[in-house]
Amino acid sequence: MKATRKAPARRTAKAEAAPLTHFDNTGQAHMVDVGAKPETARVARAAGHISMSPATFELIRGGTAKKGDVLGIARIAAIQGAKRCAELIPLCHPMALTRVAAEFTLDAKRHRVTLDVTAETFGRTGVEMEALTAVSVGLLTIYDMCKAADRGMVIDGIRLLEKSGGKSGHWTAA
Repeated sequence: MKATRKAPARRTAKAEAAPLTHFDNTGQAHMVDVGAKPETARVARAAGHISMSPATFELIRGGTAKKGDVLGIARIAAIQGAKRCAELIPLCHPMALTRVAAEFTLDAKRHRVTLDVTAETFGRTGVEMEALTAVSVGLLTIYDMCKAADRGMVIDGIRLLEKSGGKSGHWTAA
């Protein structure tokens, strides 16, 4: 049964800090009980990038890396990372994801690849951790597939860009 509610006001990254929910009143870590929360459509988008040498960038752009299609494998890894998030982050709830999209942008001027992931579900808790985990795993896969050519690659800027759904409504990064 779908709950009917007025959409909450859009929030920004400067919104007030909420209390930490993964701790009980004695300070002990626990998994948040989401059983009484209504199911809503939830979406989260996260991104990050990996910088590399010009030669490594060309291996990726040209599809000539020794291990194969770097971005194709990294896309699958990102999707798999989102699906397995609850196995990696101890207090995350297992999610029935309805969609995970992983999109790469190649920046030849900076010799970097940006990964933008959107995760979606219809449920009682958000998918921010799934989107962030997907970005992390996707970028780590690029590193793994290209490390023989460039061990100096740098993964950076992993962050939540936007989330919607649930009691807190729509949030976007500043």
